[in-house]
Amino acid sequence: MQSAARTPEEYVENLPAERKPVIQSLREVILKNLPGGFMEEMNYGMIGYVVPHTLYPKGYHVNPRYPLPFMNIASQKNHIAVYHMGLYDGYMLNWFLMEWSSCSGKKPDMGKCCIRFKKPDDVPLELIGRLASRVTPQEWIEVYEKALKQ
Repeated sequence: MQSAARTPEEYVENLPAERKPVIQSLREVILKNLPGGFMEEMNYGMIGYVVPHTLYPKGYHVNPRYPLPFMNIASQKNHIAVYHMGLYDGYMLNWFLMEWSSCSGKKPDMGKCCIRFKKPDDVPLELIGRLASRVTPQEWIEVYEKALKQ
């Protein structure tokens, strides 16, 4: 569900009480681990972590006025979602699945770049922090541009 919130703080403030702690914890772990250069902002009605236009003036190819997306977190109707664009084409998918299997006995509920959690207690904060830390903005730009050429 997209939010009309203008800031990540407003997004969290408008969440149902049972979702606020986990979304705030996700924000904190991502911000703590995200390499320098990424920015946190509202992006597509979710909290987004992007490569700003100051580092990548071309922006997102779908709509160049938007910065290049990297990660998003959201409180959806039936789940908490972590979107990581590096999982989309398998760039980091194998690493993530190996790490997931070592910290969870469950099969991950995933889409192409989305990891879904039905219960707030199921969110592996440490693993999400490590996932956020694995790519610098420059590395992400290189992966993104290579994918565009294909």
